[in-house]
Parts: sequence; structure tokens; C-alpha cells
Amino acid sequence: MASRPAVLTIYTDGVARGNPGEGGFGVIIKGPDGGILEEIGGYLGVSTNNFAEYSAIVAALKASIKYHADKTEVYSDSQLLVRQLNGLYRVKSSSLLPLYNEAKNLISLIGNVIIFYIPREKNREADAVANKAVDQKIVCVAAGFSLRP
Repeated sequence: MASRPAVLTIYTDGVARGNPGEGGFGVIIKGPDGGILEEIGGYLGVSTNNFAEYSAIVAALKASIKYHADKTEVYSDSQLLVRQLNGLYRVKSSSLLPLYNEAKNLISLIGNVIIFYIPREKNREADAVANKAVDQKIVCVAAGFSLRP
């Protein structure tokens, strides 16, 4: 069995072309050396950008469980998502609430998860995976789960 990584670094992004429109998400999981351990993309059909962003973080957190990292850092270019998950904003949208609750449950299960905001230009890898998922209509079934709106 591989050794447990000290730090897992995850980049997440969601896209919705039209908002609402064709949506998808992308996740890049990197190990302590900065190498990519996993890329996950998923097509969501018609969704909002915020739904796609939350789908990305839920997919990322589910996938990260198997690594048993000592610390998990998640980077997103969605200020709304980061502020909601860090307790600065309330979740008012009934369509986001189930994903928010699932993300919070996963965070408490994993432990030592820190969520950071980054500008869009620093999140190009996850954005590329999300756009590829939409272009190719890739339905995510990685890590034994499926995400649908």
C-alpha cells in the first residue's frame, strides 16, 4: 500500500454555459510533490454555475477519502462556495443546500480540510477538465459515485 500523503492539494471548478446551461465540473488532485494523482470530470446536463461548483467539490472530497491525507487543501475560484463552506455566507438556494450539506459532512469525515479561494487564472487545469467533460458529455462515475442535477 502506498504511503499516506502529508498534504493533498485539490483544484475544483464548475462550468455552466449560459448559467443555467450545459454544465460540468473538473477536479485535479495533486500529491505532496505537485504531481497529478487524479483528474475527475463530469457532465451535469443543464445546471447553474453554482451547482456545478458544488458538484466539483463533492466529487473532489469523495475521491480524496481514499488517499487518507494528513491535510487536504482545496482551491476553488468560486467565492460563493468558499465563503459558504467557510461559514461566512449562508446557503439560501434550496438546490445547493443538499450539496452543501454533503460537502460539510465529507469535510468532517475527512478532517483537516482547508478551503481556499483562488483567482480563475490560477485554476486553469480544473477548468480545462470541466470544459472537456461538457464537450465530451462525460458522465462521472469515478470513485464509485455519480453526480446528476
